[in-house]
Amino acid sequence: MRFAIDAHTIGRHLTGNEVYIRNLLANYARLDCDSQFYAYVCSEYAASEVPNRFVKRSVSANPFMRLGFDLTQRVIADKPDLLHVQYTAPLYCPSPFVVSVHDVSYIEHPEYFTTARRVQLKTTVSNTVKRAAKVLTVSHFSRQRIQAAYGIPEDKIEVIHNAVSPHFRPVQPKVAFNTVSEKFGVQWPYVLSVGDLQPRKNQIGLIEAFEELIRNYPQLPHHLVLVGKPTWFAPRVYEVAEKSLVSERIHFTDFVNDEDLIHLYNAAEMVVYPSFYEGFGLPILEAQACGRAVACSNTSAMPEVADAAAVLFSPGSRGEILKAMRDLLLDTELRHRMERMGIKNASRFSWEKAARQTLEVYYEVAGKKRRRSKVNARAAQTVQSS
Repeated sequence: MRFAIDAHTIGRHLTGNEVYIRNLLANYARLDCDSQFYAYVCSEYAASEVPNRFVKRSVSANPFMRLGFDLTQRVIADKPDLLHVQYTAPLYCPSPFVVSVHDVSYIEHPEYFTTARRVQLKTTVSNTVKRAAKVLTVSHFSRQRIQAAYGIPEDKIEVIHNAVSPHFRPVQPKVAFNTVSEKFGVQWPYVLSVGDLQPRKNQIGLIEAFEELIRNYPQLPHHLVLVGKPTWFAPRVYEVAEKSLVSERIHFTDFVNDEDLIHLYNAAEMVVYPSFYEGFGLPILEAQACGRAVACSNTSAMPEVADAAAVLFSPGSRGEILKAMRDLLLDTELRHRMERMGIKNASRFSWEKAARQTLEVYYEVAGKKRRRSKVNARAAQTVQSS
C-alpha cells in the first residue's frame, strides 16, 4: 500500500498541528513496515525530521501553491492509495483522502481569527469535509461540533484522541530549574502557561487574575511564565502585561522546543491553561505527564482531556481562575493529589494507539480490510513486547 501525508506543518512551529503529524509519522514507521509512505514537506529540516525510510517530497510553504498545484502534482506522480491532510485538501485530488479537523473554532468563535483566515477556513474546510472519505478528529466534543457545523453523517467522523509524547516525563526539579534559570532567567517559584499568544488562549484573562492573586495574597512569591509563539494578537497581550501592577513578575519566552519545554513544565509549581475553546488541549496532558498539577478551563474538550485530574474553572471568570491558582498553590495536599492523578490520566493517551487507529482508517478507505488486521496484529505484538 502507498500512503501520502501532507506534512507541511513540520518545522513551522504550528504547535498542535505539527505535534500531531510528527507523532503519527514516528509511530507509522514502527507499526507498518510493509507499506510505502510519502511525506510532503516544506524544507530540508522538515525532511530530516521524517522517518528515514519514508519518501520525502518537497511542496511549497505557500498555501496557495501547495493546495492549488504542488499537492495535486505530487499525488498524480506518486499515485498513493490515500492522501491524509489537515483541514484543507488540494483543489483536485485524484486519490481518496481523509482529513483531520481538530476543531471548528473558526465557525463557532470567528472573533479569534483575522478576517482573511476566517474566510479561508470556512470556505476550504467545508469543501474538504464534504469531499473526504473520512473525517478524523481528536475528541468527542469536536465530533459533535463538526457534525453540527457541516451536517455530515456521524459514521463519517472518526474520533482518535491525541496523546502525549513519551518525551514529556518527570525530571528532577533541581535539574529542570537550573536549565530554566540559565536559559530564560526565570526565578522560582512560578506558574506556567503554554499556548500561542492569541485571543482564544486567554492570556489577558490569566494575567489579570494573576495580578489580583498577588494583590490578595502578597505572601506568594510566584512569577508567571507564558510560553508561546507571538501572533497578530501578541501586542495586546504584551501591553496588558506591561501595565500590570506585577509586570516585573510576568515573563514571555516566545516559542520553545520540546527539550526546553519539558524543563519549563518540570520546574513549574503548577500549570494553568485558561483557553476559551479547544478541540483537545495538548498542554494539559504534557503538564500532567511531567507530574505537574493543572488548572484548566471547563469548556469545550478540556474536561474530556483532563478528566478528574485537574482543577476546572470558567475561563471567562477572573475570580474562578484566581481561586484555582490559589487552591493549588496554597493547598499542598491538593496539589500533590492532582500531580498523582495527572500522571495516571496522561497515561490513558498513547500516540501508538492513535497511529494504529489512524492506519486502520487508511486501510478501510483504501478498501484493504484484510491488510488492516495485519496492522492490528503487528501493533499488538509491539505493545506486548514494550
